[in-house]
Amino acid sequence: MKNDTTTTLLNFVLAALVILSVLFAYFSIMRTRDLRQMQTSLQMEAQRIQFGSQKAQALLMDTIEFNKSAKSPELAQIIQAAQTPAPAVQPATK
Repeated sequence: MKNDTTTTLLNFVLAALVILSVLFAYFSIMRTRDLRQMQTSLQMEAQRIQFGSQKAQALLMDTIEFNKSAKSPELAQIIQAAQTPAPAVQPATK
């Protein structure tokens, strides 16, 4: 080779780029794994919330049916409060 200094410098640059590529690939793999774990836990949490919501909805329907026969004014007030949607939270403006 004509210029050993240039060849040596280019070999060091190539080695540095290879090492950086391996590090970036490792970090990418780790972040992807973490993301998949978070997605799995989020899906489980969403299913748990959906199941709880379904149970609450079934309880409300049972309570409405019971109130048709029992005619309790206190129970009717509770049912009405449960059926009224909560007001939407307005974002703060500056």
